[in-house]
Amino acid sequence: MSRLHLTSARDWLDRLNRSPHALWLLFGASMLETLLVPIPIEVILIPWMLCHPERKWTIAGVALAGNLVAASLGYLLGVSVMEQWGSQLIGLFGSQETFESFRSRLQADGFMAVATIGVTPVPFQIAMLAAGASGYPYSLFLLAAMLGRGVRYFGLALLVALAGDAALKLWERHARKVGLVLLALCGIWVWYEVAR
Repeated sequence: MSRLHLTSARDWLDRLNRSPHALWLLFGASMLETLLVPIPIEVILIPWMLCHPERKWTIAGVALAGNLVAASLGYLLGVSVMEQWGSQLIGLFGSQETFESFRSRLQADGFMAVATIGVTPVPFQIAMLAAGASGYPYSLFLLAAMLGRGVRYFGLALLVALAGDAALKLWERHARKVGLVLLALCGIWVWYEVAR
């Protein structure tokens, strides 16, 4: 990666970090990622935490808060509009088969089905809708989501705390490649959604 690209990315992160609205933007981005956007929030979290390790725990907490607010909205959609718009919502985030499969898993495994959703290929949106539509207790859903996504976001912060400068150097060396791979994966996902 050229020095110019790295400097530009770091300058952007520095400006973002100094902005009084930075954490609100992160909160909104985390909500969007949870509800709609197929690009993982880690694309922003990892470089931000690496460039500003003094804020890593705050960044993880804000990302988790945005996720939980969006998860609550998704749960509410599952409770209130699945009878009217269920097939459209399910089609937007996955397939009826994926929804029914997760709903069965939710009935069998309950809390652990939701808690592990952060590391499985099932879209989190499907889990939110299924939990709401099946009447799974909201407090348990929220606790499981907090546990699953908390491990993900605070795990990144812990990784940054443990790896420190070595992780920053690794990111600096491979940031462009990782960005291109993520962009390609996003393109593939969009193509797949349009093609089916």
